[in-house]
Amino acid sequence: MTEIEDKLIDAILAHVVFDGWSETAFRAAIEDTGVDPVVARGLFPRGARDLARAWHDRGDDRMAAAFEAADLSGMRYSEKVAHAVRLRIEAIDDKEALRRATTRNVLPLNAPEGARMLWQTADRIWAMLGDTSDDYNWYTKRMTLSGVIGSTLLFWLGDDSTDNQATWDFLDRRIADVMQFEKVKAKVTSGPLGRVLTAPGSLLNMIRAPRRPDDLPGRSH
Repeated sequence: MTEIEDKLIDAILAHVVFDGWSETAFRAAIEDTGVDPVVARGLFPRGARDLARAWHDRGDDRMAAAFEAADLSGMRYSEKVAHAVRLRIEAIDDKEALRRATTRNVLPLNAPEGARMLWQTADRIWAMLGDTSDDYNWYTKRMTLSGVIGSTLLFWLGDDSTDNQATWDFLDRRIADVMQFEKVKAKVTSGPLGRVLTAPGSLLNMIRAPRRPDDLPGRSH
């Protein structure tokens, strides 16, 4: 991410609380930073909508950097997943900006992009954890973790507990649910029914992870 992109992201956050992720906020950010409007529009053709996506991407990058720097040697696998989600939430530098983005993303026109960003974060986390699945598990893992991230973010937005402890407790419960789902799935796929469902030529056997980073729903890159 360039210095100009960072400056525009930081600048728009001051206006989003009043104007949302809007063209008004985008223009105000340009004026505050003194960035050439042509350059700003070239970087973010859709204005605030693209800037919101860049803000999300920056948060993913900060999560990844913090995860890489952390000492995870004493953690169980489920704790590493929870820690990654927590780092992603802690990378959000403006709760109101997220609240505005969430409100915008529930609109039918914007919902697909909001879901794609959640999926991207889930994919990034599984990649950091060294996930090598390349079949239908690639999808189920990201689908369940996307649900965990989305529900935890919504809980966090309304959390007024000390140090967000209620959010972290909520997150731990959601991760426990995911791990239980994975155990049940493993039992099913290792049994007679699973062998039928994953046999050569079966539907599940033919499902493969995307081969390109730009394939929907996408893979981290």
